[in-house]
Amino acid sequence: MISPSDEALVRDHTVYSCVMGSRAFGLATDGSDTDLRGVFLAPTPLFWRFEKPPAHVEGPADEQFSWELERFCELALRANPNVLECLHSPLVEHADATGRELLSMRGAFLSRRAHGTFVRYAMGQRRKLEADVRQHGAPRWKHAMHLLRLLTSGRDLLRTGELTIGVGAARDGLLAVRRGEVPWPEVERRMNRLAEENDAAAAASPLPAEPDRARIEDFLIRTRRASAAAGDRSAG
Repeated sequence: MISPSDEALVRDHTVYSCVMGSRAFGLATDGSDTDLRGVFLAPTPLFWRFEKPPAHVEGPADEQFSWELERFCELALRANPNVLECLHSPLVEHADATGRELLSMRGAFLSRRAHGTFVRYAMGQRRKLEADVRQHGAPRWKHAMHLLRLLTSGRDLLRTGELTIGVGAARDGLLAVRRGEVPWPEVERRMNRLAEENDAAAAASPLPAEPDRARIEDFLIRTRRASAAAGDRSAG
């Protein structure tokens, strides 16, 4: 249950919000949920208290999740796939001046760290799928579809230096996996091939070895100072 103060942070201090999940990937069907993701800027004076503002908030809407700006930047600098993809959603719902600056710097978060995080996340999901096959005779096909999508997205990021989350022409083939029309051994073969292609792409990637942490930290400090100054003016 979301607290009133947490709900107020999302309602009053969101700097960026977008739609994610199947709708952003181009994989939505009639029954698809609308996954909402956002970034809020907790007012700087809240950090001066013993009890700090939350690093993230679930809600208040169904399928809604928001990060505090600093936590969001930390995760993006680590090449967290979910957070990086949030910055590249084609379905932006809201972006104020801070949100627009965040979007303008999304390339600064990208680095070859994505090789490890995208593949590691995908392999963790694969182990869950393999457990499903052993226990139930079939994987959760929706999760198998998204695993293939993620590995493809990571490979293309490493190859081009740009993150594109829409699946484009691959939509029909991925939806066939979701419907269980592709045998599990074939899905495994595709996973293996994509993992190998990720490894090969990393070796020749145009991405820098590390993200531009200094640029992001400067942005965060300026944003915190502006928030503190705004608080002083409102108090006066």
